Amino acid sequence: MINFDTELFLFLNGLHADWLDPVMTFISGKLTWTPFYLVLLYLVIKNYKKQSILIILGIILLIVCSDQVSSGIFKPLFERPRPCHNEAIKDLVHLPNGRCGGAYGFISSHACNVFALAVFMTNILKRYYRKIGWVMFVWASLVAYSRIYMGVHYPGDVIVGAAVGAIIGWLVFKAYRLWRMTKGE
Repeated sequence: MINFDTELFLFLNGLHADWLDPVMTFISGKLTWTPFYLVLLYLVIKNYKKQSILIILGIILLIVCSDQVSSGIFKPLFERPRPCHNEAIKDLVHLPNGRCGGAYGFISSHACNVFALAVFMTNILKRYYRKIGWVMFVWASLVAYSRIYMGVHYPGDVIVGAAVGAIIGWLVFKAYRLWRMTKGE
């Protein structure tokens, strides 16, 4: 399985193009999506009024959880080097911005965080915006794929990160729903 993951990584990372390097660097940036987050925040406040405080607390909780699970549990537990730190292939890895990141990459924190947010926000906003799921999952998939393109994660890092993030997003959404039910809302 690890050999397949490495071969798939080398194939996908090898599909780079000079014109796409700055695009993927932008997509992978942490602050790039601030306007998108502000739009989501606006939609939550617009539709949920006072209840939006609890939703915002849910967002904070899920980001803290997904980030801590990915960086604080998975990476130290598995200690799988990022492709760009893997001695066997590091000379084959395309790094558009020249940065490799921390030593370990399993699981992708980017993928975990964006999929946690995508699942949570889809469930929060779907009653108001039918197609929000498409927007959220295309966005999350694009960010997750950018990590492979950037040379810092294997496909397995991204896939497992996305799955763990989706579970965290679902659990936080269920906790939010449970809290609302106990308040009779």
